[in-house]
Amino acid sequence: MLKKRIREIIARSKPHGWVLEPEAKEILRLSGIPVPSFCWARSAAEAVDFAASAGYPVVAKLVSPAVIHKSEANGVVVGIDSPRQLRTTYQQFAKRKAFDGVLVEVMVAGLELIVGGKVDAQFGPVVLLGMGGTGVEIYKDTTLRMAPIGEKDVVSMVNCLTASQLLQGFRGKAAVDMQSLNGLMIAFSDLLMKLADLIESVDLNPVICSSNGCQVADARIMLA
Repeated sequence: MLKKRIREIIARSKPHGWVLEPEAKEILRLSGIPVPSFCWARSAAEAVDFAASAGYPVVAKLVSPAVIHKSEANGVVVGIDSPRQLRTTYQQFAKRKAFDGVLVEVMVAGLELIVGGKVDAQFGPVVLLGMGGTGVEIYKDTTLRMAPIGEKDVVSMVNCLTASQLLQGFRGKAAVDMQSLNGLMIAFSDLLMKLADLIESVDLNPVICSSNGCQVADARIMLA
């Protein structure tokens, strides 16, 4: 059963048809899916205070119900390394249509994956795993399974990827923390099953994985 807070977020998001990233990440966090430390800042001072506490560099993202694809709309600034740059970024975003604050988040590094889910008319909830980031549509290196999935399914999905060696360690690089990836994928599958009647699709891209674990760096939930 979905937690009350998740249902509240979904209900509040229905007018614009999708869940704003800060609330999408709250849903993930409430569901046991790791996300980087972040703040939904409603002022430049709040953004700077968070960054001072979390540590630079940080990434800043525009929050607006009018902007779904932030990267394509120049709504993401990475590698912000000073309060001055963060204030300037906040002020620039504040001029955008339907501005609703800025998501300020600590930066994480690692291999970029995509984890996705949709409700198929024939098969029901389906989980996707693939190589992610901005090149996801170019590489098209993905695999699908019907939800719910278990640990054996995650291992099978990883092995089905053309670039699976990158996850397992390649040319001296450390392997991805598979225990963390397993936990993330299974928790995501469980959440997808619970959301099946309420959503159209969920895209977690990128999911940043390293030997230290996996975290969801960006999330989009489209409602039914």
